[in-house]
Amino acid sequence: MNAKLRVAAICLLLAALASLVLLVVRPSLNPANVRPLPLIALAWIAFLTAAWLMRKVRVRTAVVLILLGGIGIQVAAVCAPPRLSDDLYRYIWDGRVQAAGIDPYAYVPAARQLTGLRDEFLWHPGADHCVPASEVREHPAADLTTGCTLINRPAVPTIYPPVAEAYFLAVHYEPSASDSTTPIQATTAFAAVLTTVLLLFGLGRLGRDVRMAALWSWCPTVALEAGNSAHVDVVAVGITAAALLVLATARTTRRTILGGVLLGLAIATKVTPALTVPAVLARGDDPARPPREGIRRRWITVALAAGSAFTVVYIPHVLAVGGKVIGFLPGYLQQEGYANGTRFGIIGLVVTGKLAIAVAVLILATVAFAVLQFSDPDRPWQGALIMTAAALAVTTPRYEWYALLLVMLVALDGRPEWLAFAAGAYYAAEPDLGRYTIPNRLHDAVAYGVPVVVVAVGWFVREVAQRRGGSLAPAPVPAAPGVVAAAPVPAASAVAAAAPVPAVVLGMAGALPRRPVPDDEVRV
Repeated sequence: MNAKLRVAAICLLLAALASLVLLVVRPSLNPANVRPLPLIALAWIAFLTAAWLMRKVRVRTAVVLILLGGIGIQVAAVCAPPRLSDDLYRYIWDGRVQAAGIDPYAYVPAARQLTGLRDEFLWHPGADHCVPASEVREHPAADLTTGCTLINRPAVPTIYPPVAEAYFLAVHYEPSASDSTTPIQATTAFAAVLTTVLLLFGLGRLGRDVRMAALWSWCPTVALEAGNSAHVDVVAVGITAAALLVLATARTTRRTILGGVLLGLAIATKVTPALTVPAVLARGDDPARPPREGIRRRWITVALAAGSAFTVVYIPHVLAVGGKVIGFLPGYLQQEGYANGTRFGIIGLVVTGKLAIAVAVLILATVAFAVLQFSDPDRPWQGALIMTAAALAVTTPRYEWYALLLVMLVALDGRPEWLAFAAGAYYAAEPDLGRYTIPNRLHDAVAYGVPVVVVAVGWFVREVAQRRGGSLAPAPVPAAPGVVAAAPVPAASAVAAAAPVPAVVLGMAGALPRRPVPDDEVRV
């Protein structure tokens, strides 16, 4: 295929992708009433095909396509109210509460103390979530008032950390942000585009293939969860990307501190970036060798910087409301079934209850230990990708936006088969396929079990290709003058990253890339 035809095909596929996103978010344009899941599946096919064709496009042309295509897809997602999630109404409410000078952790939305902040946009008869008089009578200590609202769980406190709350407050001051979803949708879409720019810049500085940024920019998950649902996870992922890129190139204490601070702020935006911590703190060396002073100093510097940033943003809220800063997190774990061990889709096929919790903790601890011991601290996205995929496979969440972190890590790592976890999350969220619907207890196992198989097959194919002298890794782009290109690293074990069997996870230790470091190299 010649270059012009290839670019034309990519443009057509991106137009089809944007159109499918539009059909998902605007059901009125879908006269056949096709369910969202088939439309999203077609969007994924268009996305992956376009990304595949991008491999041989000239870099300058690719950068333009990545940026313009990503912007176009986000515009399609922004042009309709949220379709797949209503979390952003809580964001709008939390911003309004803070603008009134009230700490967001102080009261639940239905509290009597906040009735003066209600308006017809968020609170009106016929809204999806109501607080009936019976609930008010049953919980007199909560001091609730009746009413119906667009805010989900109006009788429970917010779950979002302080940096996320600061973001909600900032968006509140945008024009029409109190009575429309468009401002926060557009702002989150802009954050997704900024993350694309950051990935393009970071990949270029690292001497890696900048075309891999398309795996984030064009991904249907990014379009639907940023431009349409406006999930704050996008902001957390962007800060995490900045932290990883800074730490991957840090050769001074100042840059190491900056990377640690960014990581702490990312975790204080959404807890999921904590999954990158084992990779960031990795020794990057054979554990049989004694730890070096440079590695020890880097570990301490990053941990102190991240912990300090995390603590600082919590202090004002702790002083204002005390223990209420925990928010709805304990209630969320109980409501989702994690507290009683009934929520683990794959593990639940074998064991449930307290034993399932123990198995889940054991698997995640094993993967974290392997990443900490064997992954390369100069390429933290590799170990972070394994850790994130393992967490998704173990916890099997039904919220597709939890995979946004994984999508960004795939763009940095360059192995698209891991995106199967992000695609599978949509099946976990909407498993109803009419007469083809499988039993309920198998939904989550299939949604995340199939990606485990896909990644395992991808790992096997890459291993075979490598042994035969070939390579399926993305072609590197020449680094800019003065930038040393990163050397290729063998693929990490994929099966162990997500498999629910401890023995398989233990096998990952030998497959994670090991990076011998000269004894005289000191990393701070």
